[in-house]
Amino acid sequence: MPKSLRAFLQYLVMIILTLALLWLSLRGLEAGEGENKFDRIWKAWEGSSKGWLLAMVAVAYISHVMRAERWRMLLNPTGNRVGLGNSFLSLMVGYLVNLAIPRGGEISRCYNLLKLEKTPVEVSFGTVVVERIVDVLSLVVVIALSFIVEWDKLIGFLQSLGIGGGQATPMKVPMWAYAALIGVLVAGIVLYSLRRHPKLLSVIAGFRKGLLSVFQMQDKGLFLLYSVGIWFLYFLMSYCVIMAFDTTRELGFSAVLTLFALGAIAMAAPLPGGTGSYHTIVPLGLVVLYQLPQADAIAFVFIFHAWQTLTMIAGGIISLAISYVIIRWKEQPTK
Repeated sequence: MPKSLRAFLQYLVMIILTLALLWLSLRGLEAGEGENKFDRIWKAWEGSSKGWLLAMVAVAYISHVMRAERWRMLLNPTGNRVGLGNSFLSLMVGYLVNLAIPRGGEISRCYNLLKLEKTPVEVSFGTVVVERIVDVLSLVVVIALSFIVEWDKLIGFLQSLGIGGGQATPMKVPMWAYAALIGVLVAGIVLYSLRRHPKLLSVIAGFRKGLLSVFQMQDKGLFLLYSVGIWFLYFLMSYCVIMAFDTTRELGFSAVLTLFALGAIAMAAPLPGGTGSYHTIVPLGLVVLYQLPQADAIAFVFIFHAWQTLTMIAGGIISLAISYVIIRWKEQPTK
């Protein structure tokens, strides 16, 4: 099967799955007499506190600036001095692409930075991988904290999903055998590729340089502080939106932490901007854990996700336009 056709089919399956999850979520939204489901969502929007929603936007952009600075810190030890402005523009372009192509933003922001700062893509991508590793570890910490705070409720929630119940089926093949097989296949592919394309060695060297940048930073403590700050601001975004609605305002701190963890897991799904997975997992958590009426939970989540998405789209489009102007200006021949 041609690579382009395979990519198209994968994207088509992803879109179908996203639409199916959205449809499944909307099924539980009961509209009042004389109104449809979207009228119900619009009614919830009209009743929301726009001040809290605007506060969420402000917090979101502060977190983006902080993430851009953290990325810049990773790039500096590689010998690529990047301006905060260009780092921020590239980051926002990446967020915009991620809304259409899951995980495509990681590559696109590296290419945008290449155009703005001449930073090699393989080096900047290595630093992006470091960022993702740090984010995964941070997510694990958040999930652990949510379990500590709401242990009984979260265990009940997992059991309602069919997780943790029943007996595990014994594996016929040891896990180490699978790992060894995958390792041999990966090594074979790498060796074959290097023999056919010797230039890959320089690409791998650049990627390794970016990957090891975290160990070469002068101020690792500041990097850690930025990482904690970014995830605290993500939590604060969830708090602002939850405070914006009468139906969720009384849930309390522990509920915000739990819903933030569920939302982070849903957003990690390989779907455009977490669309579908977010609209399925988070309302279920609100209903099962905190007995929120299903219609209110679904309306809340649709507005929450739409507001976040519009914030990213606006920032991404503006950043893309500014990047285009800067790149065209730099490409003009000097007299």
